[in-house]
Amino acid sequence: MNSRTRLLTSIATTIQDYRLGEIPEPTPDHVDTWVKQFDRTVQNSILMELDHVLDHTYINRANVIQFLTALLTNVKLAGSDPAEFWQAANFLNIQGGGNSQREMLNIFESLMRENLEFSIDDCGQSKTTFVYLDDVIFTGNRVLNDLRSWIQESAPKRATVHVITIGFHKGGQYYANNKIAAFAKENGKRIDVTWWRCIEIEDTKANIDNSDVLRPTHLPDDELVMSYASELRFPVKLRRPGGLGVQNFFSSEEGRDVLEQEFLKAGARIREMCPHLNKYQRPLGNMVLETLGFGSTLVTFRNCPNNAPLVLWAGDPWYPLFPRKTN
Repeated sequence: MNSRTRLLTSIATTIQDYRLGEIPEPTPDHVDTWVKQFDRTVQNSILMELDHVLDHTYINRANVIQFLTALLTNVKLAGSDPAEFWQAANFLNIQGGGNSQREMLNIFESLMRENLEFSIDDCGQSKTTFVYLDDVIFTGNRVLNDLRSWIQESAPKRATVHVITIGFHKGGQYYANNKIAAFAKENGKRIDVTWWRCIEIEDTKANIDNSDVLRPTHLPDDELVMSYASELRFPVKLRRPGGLGVQNFFSSEEGRDVLEQEFLKAGARIREMCPHLNKYQRPLGNMVLETLGFGSTLVTFRNCPNNAPLVLWAGDPWYPLFPRKTN
């Protein structure tokens, strides 16, 4: 087996349960079709680094079950009597868009039945303890908007909300946490939020040089990228080379640079060729702020976020590695 075949097989194996039962299972040929959209001279380098990155950032179903199962009896969360804690908790089902919360609640309920022998319908005895469950927090706007509506409409005067996610990006978590507290205060309520996650991803502007998301060190000599960057309201903030991130998702500066440069160039091209992308769907991922894009490489078994680079999920005429289901 040559090195390219090995890489194609490895990536396909890593992501084999992506949207399992909804779309065909990823194969080495699927990965090969995707990577052939890049210049031939960089294809193997892209495969090599992406294989390393996805080994750290692709969250399969088994990962989620392991995390949630451990959380069921986590003493810091559930105390010495997990059954009593979870039966007291109120599970919020308030997501304004998408199905991630409902799907995560279904998984969590099945684990409660298996380990504690009761269901979510048996819970809710407390008037002040609430659980908000979702897959991943990116910008923080989803959890913020959901809890803002809940605070305004039905939250008690004082409550504790446990936000449980597979992972969160630090910038989004910080933003949402502060906004939730301020909005609760404006509405005469006190809502204490605690955050539980399997993985915490560094994406703050203050720590850009050691970020865990795609942040280029320079702009490529590419007409579409230069044109896109020139139209942004503020100059692009670039990363100083050398940092592999807090989580060490990247194998090396050289490998990281390949993904940042090639995903940025292809992302700018995708924006030109795909007619249904909106202005916030930037080369490196969906972002309201005028930047090169959010840049996350985190993908879960249930979906690929639009905050990931366009090269991973954008559709026709681009061929996506992770065909994305939209809200």
